[in-house]
Parts: sequence; C-alpha cells; structure tokens
Amino acid sequence: MAITMTPAAAQHVRRSLDGRGKGVGVRLGVRTTGCSGLAYVLEFVDETADEDSVFESHGVNVIIDPKSLVYLDGTELDFVREGLNEGFKFNNPNVRGECGCGESFNI
Repeated sequence: MAITMTPAAAQHVRRSLDGRGKGVGVRLGVRTTGCSGLAYVLEFVDETADEDSVFESHGVNVIIDPKSLVYLDGTELDFVREGLNEGFKFNNPNVRGECGCGESFNI
C-alpha cells in the first residue's frame, strides 16, 4: 500500500507547514458525503496516532487512518494551478465514478 505526492504538492504542503511553525505532515482521509458517497479530507497533523500509516513523499509525511487507507491505496496527491484557481488534485486509481460537481466520488 502506498500514497504519494508530486513535487508540487510536497512543496505546497512544506511551505504551509513552515508557515504554521509546527506539524509532522498532512492527513489525507475520506468522509461520507455528497451525491456520490465519499469526499476527500485534508488537514495538518501535529501528532500521529498509533494506528496511522505514514508515507513519506518528497520529504513530506502523508498520514492516513486505517479506515481511509482502503479507499486511498495508490493515490497520488498533486497541487495544480489553472488560471486563477489552484488546489489539490487527487489521482486515485480506486475511483469508479464521480458526481457532476466533482465534490464526491465512489469506489
């Protein structure tokens, strides 16, 4: 099982962690929501839990809880800029469908 980040995503997270002045990485998870069932959750982590899986990518830790890992295995986290918009993009090979607005997905 593995979770990776592109260099652009790792650089963005590293800058954000440096700006916060603390943190061991970023947590990637899923929650039940939306019209397709699941949505991504991304938050800073100051302390890992014993049950967490930690994946290091380009010098940044990506922390995953055990329930989310099943849905996220093989995911690559990217950070993209398109015109005036910027944000994270989740390249998840497990996704079977997404809602029309792109806010949720199903597996």
